[in-house]
Amino acid sequence: MGEQAQDEPSTPSGPLPIQRLHESLINRIAAGEIIHRPASALKELLENSLDARATSIRVAIKDGGMKLLQIQDNGCGIRKADLPILAERFTTSKLKTFSDLSRLTTYGFRGEALASVSHVAHMSVVTKTKADTCAWKAYYSEGVLVPPKAGQTPDPKPCAGNDGTIITIEDMFYNTPTRLSALRSSSEEYARILDVVTKYAVHNPKVSFLCRKAGSPTPELSTSATSDVGQAIRLLYGHSIGKELLHVESSCRTGGSSSRDTSAGDPDDSERWSAEAYCTSPNYQAKKTVFLLFINHRLVESSSIKRAIESVYSGVLPKGAFPFVYLSIEVDPRSVDVNVHPTKREVIFLNEEVITERISDAIQQKLVGQSHSRVFEYQTLLPGRSNDPSNKKGTKRVREDEGEGVEGEDEGERPAAGSHAPKLYSQHKVRTSLHDRTLESMIPVTNPSRSDGGDASGNATALRDIQESSCNLTSISELRQSVRKSVHHDLTEIIKKHTFVGIVDKHRCLSLIQHATKLYLVNHAALAEEMFYQLALMQFGSCRRLKLDPPPPLRTLLKLAVDAEPGTERSGLGKNEIVDRIADTLLAQRVMLAEYFAMDITPDGEVQSLPHLLKEYTPDLNKLPAFLMRLGPQVRWQSEQDCLYTFMRELAYFYSPSPSHFIPSMPTSDKTQEKSASWQTEHILLQALRKFLVAPKSLLENDVVQVANLPDLYRVFERC
Repeated sequence: MGEQAQDEPSTPSGPLPIQRLHESLINRIAAGEIIHRPASALKELLENSLDARATSIRVAIKDGGMKLLQIQDNGCGIRKADLPILAERFTTSKLKTFSDLSRLTTYGFRGEALASVSHVAHMSVVTKTKADTCAWKAYYSEGVLVPPKAGQTPDPKPCAGNDGTIITIEDMFYNTPTRLSALRSSSEEYARILDVVTKYAVHNPKVSFLCRKAGSPTPELSTSATSDVGQAIRLLYGHSIGKELLHVESSCRTGGSSSRDTSAGDPDDSERWSAEAYCTSPNYQAKKTVFLLFINHRLVESSSIKRAIESVYSGVLPKGAFPFVYLSIEVDPRSVDVNVHPTKREVIFLNEEVITERISDAIQQKLVGQSHSRVFEYQTLLPGRSNDPSNKKGTKRVREDEGEGVEGEDEGERPAAGSHAPKLYSQHKVRTSLHDRTLESMIPVTNPSRSDGGDASGNATALRDIQESSCNLTSISELRQSVRKSVHHDLTEIIKKHTFVGIVDKHRCLSLIQHATKLYLVNHAALAEEMFYQLALMQFGSCRRLKLDPPPPLRTLLKLAVDAEPGTERSGLGKNEIVDRIADTLLAQRVMLAEYFAMDITPDGEVQSLPHLLKEYTPDLNKLPAFLMRLGPQVRWQSEQDCLYTFMRELAYFYSPSPSHFIPSMPTSDKTQEKSASWQTEHILLQALRKFLVAPKSLLENDVVQVANLPDLYRVFERC
């Protein structure tokens, strides 16, 4: 027993001495209060970029931000003289005196974000101001400048760069393994990062945002700098939310019901406020509340405001259903205390209860006007049953008006009390069901996506959304503007809302489509060529890659095309010389082709990848030799805009279905391939035309022709 007692630690009889913590330990503890996970670090960096008046912000992530988190902006940059103290604690350009807190209009002010990051990760900064002749790159650790390599000085090094700042964070929490092990999976951390970027992209619609995984050619999130908040919500949160959005404005003058007045009240009145909200109508229901709250443009959380708004919706939504709400409140900076939370996640402001009540009342008044008229859809035909001639539509819509159900047509108006709906004559009835028979449905067509060789009577392929890439090139901006200016709105409406009838001439790529009571003959190859040009323009610089395995030799493909091309002797050059000239041109431009169009050609002349404009559609690779050959003489390489325009036109021609693809008297295997091509045309190509094509006026000249109008046909039959 005596030996065991000697092994036990002795309990001190008096108090332990108080010691001063080492500065590095103090900074690491402080960093843990600011940087909880990669998403919280990104939030701080996003706010710095917005404070720098950036109009374009690009984020790259690897392994959920734990291996790499990089943010690039085109803001005002950082002066070289400020780089030595950039990552020290409590260094900021936002404050000089404590009284400045009462007039704060920026995101950051304490000067702890970059300092905290540098204590838990390896950080580097590349920055350039408009006055600088070059960019400067600096490396930081533990809040101070460090040399990039052993033996070098820690001073910032000159380098190439654009105006703005690039902050790169690597190996986050490498020196705090407990915090690293507490993080979730990389996919969950990446989802948190996307959530932060999405919320700031909604609130800052005039700033273009792009977020992608490092090494991925396609961004997960991409917005342009031309939309408003409502458009940003529709783009980032989906059409189901976008179509049910209600716009609510309130201020201290209006009391929450009329238009917003940001200048309401005396400018010196510290109690003035205004609010703007986008919230969903009673027709939208979600499993949990999505609540975006910005106070003085700062993303914050407030459980009291959230509960107040949820209580408003509890009266109009069924139990277990929740809304989407975006709320931006602007109050006088003097009435807000932003320094109440280490991560600035919460703020305190005067008259919070009164403001919350006024905003809730304004939302409730808006919902009351909507909740008396809610629209529900239900199916009137059981699946598998043929259409009843007395019911041309497969669904009906019921309008619920203050407890009374009134049944009507899908797009019809509610008839007046005591009156009867006008009779719909046969010549004005329009087929709208995509399940009705088409010309192709009478012929078995192989679906290439099915291994059992079934027919193509199923639903059309679901196409993924394609977002416009962010690009600062003037030539691309002008080409995109040209597309918008040349749009023919009526033709675009016809294409978007058409009903496919069938392919009538496979040799010339002619199809029949129906819109309303009119029948049109369209050249789907010409429409597809225009669509693929627009898709190439939309995805400029961020195209997916279509890998070629094994990669074919460039010169071999060119020789095949040149040998098959008639009239090459008129050029005065031999065929081998033509091949060499085209190959040398493409090899000289291979860096540009890889960066802008995801077309990779090795220095040895092997074609490794092509731009993949539409994920669900694969072009006919039999046309690849001709495509490469045409790039030589048809692309105007000398002028930037002409070069980009002609290349994308040739790429669109390569993607469009070739009229010569369908050849009569094919063997059986080629007949199967022909049917597969027909299936791809109907279920992928025409679906893509509906979704993406902005039809220009030029298509009306030869490629879209009206061949019949139902009321006119009835008049002819009546005379017979």
